[in-house]
Amino acid sequence: MLVYNSRLIGTSVLSVQASGPIGRIISSIIDPDNLQIIAFRLEGPGVDRRQNILDTRSIREYSKYGMVIDTADELMADGEVVRISEVLGLNFNLIGLKVETKKGSNLGKVIDFTLTPDDFVTQQLIVKRPAIKSFIDPELTIPRQEIIEVTDYKIIVKNEEKVIKKLAAKEEFVPNFVNPFRNQDFAPMDSDKSMDSDK
Repeated sequence: MLVYNSRLIGTSVLSVQASGPIGRIISSIIDPDNLQIIAFRLEGPGVDRRQNILDTRSIREYSKYGMVIDTADELMADGEVVRISEVLGLNFNLIGLKVETKKGSNLGKVIDFTLTPDDFVTQQLIVKRPAIKSFIDPELTIPRQEIIEVTDYKIIVKNEEKVIKKLAAKEEFVPNFVNPFRNQDFAPMDSDKSMDSDK
């Protein structure tokens, strides 16, 4: 299953201890070395503004109900985990990066990306084409294996001819954990942000 990063923003985070949602995701923290989401920044009634970072290793499950963690005590402040602090210091943002081939051809800019929810590793880049090329192909989907280099300003891929132009297929989500919230009737904190599996 592949999930769009844009669908994760606004997703509820549920605590087993609190028996319900404690907050929602407001941004992803991405390691530029491997394009993996290593943490999320949260906000909400059960989230302390000074401790609003969720390490993805603390997530027990991701489903249509949201991200499930054991307790809000797992949320951290800036500086508590060295690698997360290092990545935050880089101020890296995958969205908006220019995408070029190794020959220098401009393919466009990243507007979204897909990832696997079991490890939160980026699998595909969704790229908006430049104005001149957008009449033929408004968007491109570039698979991870085509990426050669990632810098602060751009992403370099192998060859334009090998870029997949079909958007990622939506698959039915099959959880690998018994979710304690499945049999409860409650609305996610942001019902407008539905998961791909609901469509």
